[in-house]
Amino acid sequence: MAGEYDSTEFIDSDFIAQKSAAPTRDDVDRRVVEAQQKLAELKRAQEELERQRAGLEEVRRRQTEFHTGRDEIIQNLTRGLGLLEEAEFAARRDAGQMVKTLDDFRAALAKVQAINDATWTKENFQIELTRALTTIENARMEWNSARLKISALAGESRTAATVAENKNSAASASSLADLSFGQLCKIGLAFTWPLLLVALVALGVFIAILLRK
Repeated sequence: MAGEYDSTEFIDSDFIAQKSAAPTRDDVDRRVVEAQQKLAELKRAQEELERQRAGLEEVRRRQTEFHTGRDEIIQNLTRGLGLLEEAEFAARRDAGQMVKTLDDFRAALAKVQAINDATWTKENFQIELTRALTTIENARMEWNSARLKISALAGESRTAATVAENKNSAASASSLADLSFGQLCKIGLAFTWPLLLVALVALGVFIAILLRK
């Protein structure tokens, strides 16, 4: 008859001892090396992710720059085209107006220069004079009309007026500079004597009021 079952017969005491025993220095060193290797792999993976993130951010920045630059240049070019087209139209209009004005000026100048008062006689004097004045008036109207339409003529007119005004001022200053001290005093007295007269009258009235009191 078989003996009773003993559970201890199937237990490996050496395995149990090895399993419950403290880790050796080699085990610790091996685990440290494994941990360092894992950390290094994680660091490489992190660096790779950082490079990918930086690359994606650069792509996003360039895409933003592309969209912003495209919208900006489209807006600028569209506005520039509109302004240039308007300026071109105005330039063409002004050029056409200038061509017409040149022809009108030449015709008006020829008519004025064709007037020869030396050939007038007593019989046709009034008629020729009226005709000449009409020709000159028409030329003057042509000139004034062109000045309003063409800025170059208006600028020339303003420049001529400024030059004339400067000449008049310079002439006045030069005339005063040529006068003697006595003459300048006389001129000053001529300008100030009305004020002196008014002051004397006021003083006389004030004295009369005081005397009455």
